[in-house]
Amino acid sequence: MTVYFIGAGPGAADLITVRGQRTLAACGVCLYAGSLVPRELLDACPPDARLVDTARLDLDRITEELVRAHEEGHDVARLHSGDPAVFSAVAEQMRRLDAAGVPYEVVPGVPAFAAAAAALKRELTVPTVGQTVILTRVAQQATPMPEGEDLATLGRSGALLVLHLAARYVDRVVEELLPHYGADCPAAVVAMASRPDELVLRGTLADIATQVKEAGVIRTAVIMVGRTLAAQQFPDSYLYSTGRPRA
Repeated sequence: MTVYFIGAGPGAADLITVRGQRTLAACGVCLYAGSLVPRELLDACPPDARLVDTARLDLDRITEELVRAHEEGHDVARLHSGDPAVFSAVAEQMRRLDAAGVPYEVVPGVPAFAAAAAALKRELTVPTVGQTVILTRVAQQATPMPEGEDLATLGRSGALLVLHLAARYVDRVVEELLPHYGADCPAAVVAMASRPDELVLRGTLADIATQVKEAGVIRTAVIMVGRTLAAQQFPDSYLYSTGRPRA
């Protein structure tokens, strides 16, 4: 039997992949984060599937549920919001499954930053303006950031920064990025991306913190800072250039 780590997508129930939905429909057990995963997704589970909300479970208890289901001969769907590749805490679960001899696979999902970009109607990589996107977070009441991955260091690149789990600390984000990006640098915050209550805030480093606090945004949000968010004057991509050599 196999544990499937499935990316549930950013929030909208119809943004799960076809593979993810089909895998859900074939698993006798489903573990999901009730505070983040839309309940409608569970409709794809078999009618007699055992559903386990992991919102109040620690890692030991989650691992016990996964191992128990495996021992009982069930395939397991482990639903994670967004995509398992980023800030999903699947690495420690995989490590424990390796130790227990339980096989697993990963089904990718739509990440939150992609849903946020869609809400903003922006491409994050724009020719001659910015071709690098940095996905990161801040270390505040969470695991410390590795050396060299603090905002001040990352900000020196001038690349588009996408911050997860940071809306509550927006003042600190602005303070650390201002010296590198300037007060006029475009910034945006998308909360509840792709959901019915989605909220989009657009501004600059000079005013985005005020907007976030006035809107009461403290969680389930992505902060973006970078010039590509408002780029207008840029050349067409070489991909479609009439002067591009043809094979």
